[in-house]
Amino acid sequence: MNPHDVVLYPMMTERSIYMIENENKLVFIVNHKANKNDISKAVETLYGVEVESINTLITRKTQKKAFVKLKEAYNASDLAIRLGLL
Repeated sequence: MNPHDVVLYPMMTERSIYMIENENKLVFIVNHKANKNDISKAVETLYGVEVESINTLITRKTQKKAFVKLKEAYNASDLAIRLGLL
């Protein structure tokens, strides 16, 4: 899959801000058909970071949400600033 088709947009909530600041995680809404490997490759390609782990869930609105934890060498708040979240 094309990386732009996998990652739809970043999620901006109070909980996601907490995760950015304290857990080095970012939250994205992703394509419903994308698996964790697709999401990992897309985030690494689009944003130039390395992914440590990914957790996904399906929301009540049938959207797929991905919690992306970055490796220690990368800072989620720096990426959030580049994306315009903070």
